Amino acid sequence: MQTMVFAIKEINQRSDLLPQLKLGFHIRDSCDDIPVSLRALLVLANGQPERSTTESLNRAEGVERNISDSTLGCDAVHRAVSHVIIGDAASGVSMALLRSLGSFHIPLVSYFASCSCLSNQREFPTFMRTMPSDAFQIRALAQLVSYFGWTWVGVIGVNSDYARFAILLFLQESVKYGVCAAYTHLYPVTLGQQALDELLGIIQMASSKVIINFSSESEMQGILTEIRKRNIKGLQWIASEAWATATTLWENSGDLLMGTLGFAIRRADVIPGLKQHLLGLRPPYIHKSAFLAELWEETFNCRLNGSVNSHYHGTGNYLDREPCKGTENLNDVYSAYSDVTQLRVSYNVYKAVYLVAHALEDMSNCKVGMGPFLNDTCADPKNFKPWQLIYYMKRANFSALGEIINFDQNGDPIAYYDLVNWQRKPDGSLNLVKVGFYDASSPAGQSLIINDSVIQWPVGKQALRSVCSDSCPPGSRIARRKGEPMCCFDCVPCAEGEVSNNTDSLECSRCSEDTWPNKARDLCIPKVTEYLSYHELTGILLCGVSVLGACISLSIIGMFLTYKDTPLVRANNMELSFLLLMFLAVCFLVGLLFIGEPSDWFCYIRYPAFGISFALCISCLLAKTAVVLMAFRSTLPGSTVMKWFGPNQQRASVLLGTAVQVIICLIWLLTSPPHANNNTNYHRATIIIECVTGSEVGFWCVLGYIGILACMCFIMAFLARKLPDNFNEAKFITFSMLIFFAVWITFIPVYVSTAGKYTVAVHIFAILASANGLLFCIFAPKCYIIIFKPEKNNKKTLMQR
Repeated sequence: MQTMVFAIKEINQRSDLLPQLKLGFHIRDSCDDIPVSLRALLVLANGQPERSTTESLNRAEGVERNISDSTLGCDAVHRAVSHVIIGDAASGVSMALLRSLGSFHIPLVSYFASCSCLSNQREFPTFMRTMPSDAFQIRALAQLVSYFGWTWVGVIGVNSDYARFAILLFLQESVKYGVCAAYTHLYPVTLGQQALDELLGIIQMASSKVIINFSSESEMQGILTEIRKRNIKGLQWIASEAWATATTLWENSGDLLMGTLGFAIRRADVIPGLKQHLLGLRPPYIHKSAFLAELWEETFNCRLNGSVNSHYHGTGNYLDREPCKGTENLNDVYSAYSDVTQLRVSYNVYKAVYLVAHALEDMSNCKVGMGPFLNDTCADPKNFKPWQLIYYMKRANFSALGEIINFDQNGDPIAYYDLVNWQRKPDGSLNLVKVGFYDASSPAGQSLIINDSVIQWPVGKQALRSVCSDSCPPGSRIARRKGEPMCCFDCVPCAEGEVSNNTDSLECSRCSEDTWPNKARDLCIPKVTEYLSYHELTGILLCGVSVLGACISLSIIGMFLTYKDTPLVRANNMELSFLLLMFLAVCFLVGLLFIGEPSDWFCYIRYPAFGISFALCISCLLAKTAVVLMAFRSTLPGSTVMKWFGPNQQRASVLLGTAVQVIICLIWLLTSPPHANNNTNYHRATIIIECVTGSEVGFWCVLGYIGILACMCFIMAFLARKLPDNFNEAKFITFSMLIFFAVWITFIPVYVSTAGKYTVAVHIFAILASANGLLFCIFAPKCYIIIFKPEKNNKKTLMQR
């Protein structure tokens, strides 16, 4: 109230602002009650007989235009009509006043009503305020709790329009930051014991220790008193701007409020001359105002003679007070009245008065014929309509104490809040420390600035943890719990082949085809490539056996060439033996094609080489067996069979047997050839580089044909098993074919059931095992006789039977 009076007097004394007009005022008490406020409003709007300017207000403050350019009041009896209402502090009362002002079109400027509902210009077209809308405060609060990781907070408020709209906005805004309300509760303005029990029961039962409270200091005082009775500690209070700087709460509940954080409206560092104005009260002037008289009596604990408050105080305490001496001085005592260190609400009042003044100044500066109203007319500053004044007020743009003041399309100022932290001074008093700020005009993401290092917390040296569920680490994702808020969830590890590299990931992302998650599943790493290489033990062993087999085969060829004229070598079809040994050497070397990183060309060669080399070997064995069998059959009288099994026919049979396999391989290569393939189906974390057959039919036809040749060879060798021992290879061929069948029959199920490099190893092992079986079963006995029993290598021994 005193700040408004000071601002009006300051404007009236200025020569650069409204030099032709003087402002006057009426002050009425709203009693924080709608009926009383409406009664006062109607008096201000309709006018009342006044002999001089009156002052009797706390919250609803009316500013009137005085047509006199030299006097503050009005001479004689004049019906003074207020053209602007400054007030009310409460959002609910302001809404009631605005609905009643509808037919008057009188502007109402509030200095503390923050409800976002008042921004509705369709419903409240004549409303303006110097207090930021709660919509900005809610954004700031949502960012604040998110900044400290408080995703699980309690939200309470007094049952009023202010708190209801604020809580609703917070629930909507907090979703953007992943913040949830552990509970929301509205309590009545008058807090009885039942209401306190209900509220405190909710607070005690909840897991959240961070509480946002939308109320005034009077309701907060009742809550703190009950909290002290129940000895509840460790709560982190988040104050709305309505009580963020309510220093009176500290007197009895400082230990409960230490560490409180809240957004306070912008503070003026100093309003020049205001402190002197406040301290300049003297008893003669005080008698005129019930407010000032009560302030004086309570501050100095005395009784003013003729005080307008006397009839309100019928208690013995008041009557027992000593009369005031008249020498009392406000400079000698401390009171909240004279404390100008927290000029926040008062600064809003100061700006509201200057808003009206600058609107009148803009109206006065209107040039005739260029006005904003019908037919380009201007309004008369000494005789205007309220709706003309609101036009200029909404377009006002001025500076007050260095701050640029302007308004948006809803009549709201640009929001700026100080983030204050309640800290204890060494003497136990309250120290409201600015630890950050919120500037709605800053770019997105930079509006909230916090200095964590200077914050004092209720417990310990760091912020409390207030979460429903702990954060999900990288490598996992959030799984919502059915029927619970979004902040309550379980952490589920990422599925196979998926990763998440952020905390609290909603989804895991799948790795690319050539990458795979690491053990923590927070990073995709290149997959391990797998193939049978020359650098691993299995590859080295198989390579060594292949080379050794080929060398043994070639050594036997050399031995046979050395002893080619001996009966043992000559009696066993020397030419076919050489061919067989050569082809066996090739079979051993074919195994090398299966080792190393597969490529398309290797795959083209690998399977046909395998099929053709074994077809050559089995064809040679088949020819040898047929020659032995037919040789003994031809000794019968009159037999001419041997003429069909001469050297040329033997060569032709070998080529013919192999030609069929060559044709099968050509058809296979031309239709669906083998090729290299990156296989990730068997083991997702490994890329198996393998040769795929292209056509399963082609592969099994190659194997099947080798099997047919082997069966024919086995049958013929079996038929020749009873021929004379010394001249008979049939039993060795029979035994070698049994080994061959055993190897390849075992190979089929093992080949089908293995994957990757082990399939290749099985294939090589089958090749080497069957080749070694043929080599040692057929040629080992001959080599033994040649090397260790040379005395048996003669015609007489071979022809004994």
